[in-house]
Amino acid sequence: MNPGDKIGIVCCSNGWEKRKETKIRRLEEILLGMRLVPVFSPYIFERESAESGSAIERARALMDFYCDDSIKGIFDISGGDIGNGILPYLDYEVIAACDKRFWGYSDLTTVINAIYTKTGKTSVLYQICNLLYDHGTLQQENFKNFVFGQGNELFRFPCKFYQGEEMEGIVVGGNARCFLKLAGTEYFPETADKILLLESLGGTVPQMLTYFSQLQQLGVFERVKGILLGTFTQMEQEGCEPNVWELLRRFVSPAVPVARTAYIGHGTDSKAVLLGEYRKFGR
Repeated sequence: MNPGDKIGIVCCSNGWEKRKETKIRRLEEILLGMRLVPVFSPYIFERESAESGSAIERARALMDFYCDDSIKGIFDISGGDIGNGILPYLDYEVIAACDKRFWGYSDLTTVINAIYTKTGKTSVLYQICNLLYDHGTLQQENFKNFVFGQGNELFRFPCKFYQGEEMEGIVVGGNARCFLKLAGTEYFPETADKILLLESLGGTVPQMLTYFSQLQQLGVFERVKGILLGTFTQMEQEGCEPNVWELLRRFVSPAVPVARTAYIGHGTDSKAVLLGEYRKFGR
């Protein structure tokens, strides 16, 4: 991107409560201060229940940004539950032909993995609203440097290996609960020889056991070349025992490399990761 470029802002999952509009205006100010021009979807604030618009309307707003050559990147500021509703209404041929990326996190795991599965294109697991919060100064610096081609610190993060010493492959996954919404659909990515990224906001031991059991029953753990754990916010805040790694090791072979990073997930200090990109972790 270049200074003065337009970027699209969408809410493909749950709409924002109107009372939080000041945060969106603050995000707009920050982006304008970076000399990026945010263009907002008409479907940002919730209208009925969690929806800012119907699934068709939200999908159309996203596709309008893909079709607009003046829009250089698309950033989703939502999360929640309903992002997978738009998947049948996206034009994946148009998306495949575009050189712009989709950015989002949490429930947008559904959209990111669907884009990769249907087009082979990468998307960014990252919440642009991190520019607003307690690590905002550093997030703004790293974000601005990346989008203007002046550094890649936004995507650099350390990881610790629990088993194995290295792993490499195309990264898929994201939020565990939301990733599993795609199971059994045409949008679920092939996981053979991939690195599976998993993180979670909510949920404690019963929920993690459910997610890991389903992934095991889908044969995912048998096919992947490695697993990267991000943050599991509620588990960590409550000091749950067994912890996530202790639970996961019940389901995976000792031959599968497993690592953890504290910088991918729902923390306001989270870094970004390209899903659909070939990555090497470790030595």
